[in-house]
Amino acid sequence: MTTPADPLVSTEWLAAHLNDANVKVVDASFKLPGVLPLPKDDYLAAHIPGAVFFDVDAVSDHTNPLPHMFPSADQFGRDVGGLGIGNGDTVVVYDSGGWVAAPRAWWMFLSYGHRDIRVLDGGLKKWRAEGRPVESGEAPRPRPATFKATFDEGRVRSLQQMIANLDSQAAQVIDARAADRFEGRAAEPRPGLRGGHIPGSRNLPYGQLIDAATGTMKPPAELRAAFATAGVKLGAPIVTSCGSGVSAAVLTLALYRLGVENPALYDGSWSEWGMSGGPPVATGPA
Repeated sequence: MTTPADPLVSTEWLAAHLNDANVKVVDASFKLPGVLPLPKDDYLAAHIPGAVFFDVDAVSDHTNPLPHMFPSADQFGRDVGGLGIGNGDTVVVYDSGGWVAAPRAWWMFLSYGHRDIRVLDGGLKKWRAEGRPVESGEAPRPRPATFKATFDEGRVRSLQQMIANLDSQAAQVIDARAADRFEGRAAEPRPGLRGGHIPGSRNLPYGQLIDAATGTMKPPAELRAAFATAGVKLGAPIVTSCGSGVSAAVLTLALYRLGVENPALYDGSWSEWGMSGGPPVATGPA
């Protein structure tokens, strides 16, 4: 860790603290619908020793037809406590190494009041590339812990708030999807959705924030330049968006590293906005 506020930890840091009693490691790997093997099967094949599996689809509001929407605070506390994680623990979350879902889990923990949460920079991919140990199979069932969650609704935006923002333009909206999806040139991976983007939004594909050679997040100066190139003003309110509220959190994480600690995430993202008969859609470049 570079500073106490840096949400990232290195593989070196985690290796040194892996056996600390209050350090809990969480595998939050996730894939788009239909991509096999399933993340849970990848976890069973290989995970960081002692890691528990955080299922983004399971830790969600099951009464909502949209994919993996934020659950109630009670449910989050129950689900996380069931993973053996308590309010006093340092939580280190990782994914398979493609930056898909570890930042989402990180933002969820923060949104439910847990400050002591970090993301493993480079994820399992970097961990394994360095020859560090992994385990396979189901981890022993952890002893349930008490996790009291309090939801900070300011960290998340609803469809109604996003529609209101079309008129007010109070917040900048940054979309983490690839440019061809943002511009409406490529079909969405979820069937039945329209193509394009929220009118007035900016596009910063989340992969542009990752160093392709190492799989780690780029240094702050390069992150700052990427947001500037996308036309984002770091001093003004920001809402991040994507396909279903997962990869948007990569942008949120990068913003947090740049000292923007109050961005919000549009939970429904394009899975909600892009539905047939939904709010207006723009196509073409930002």
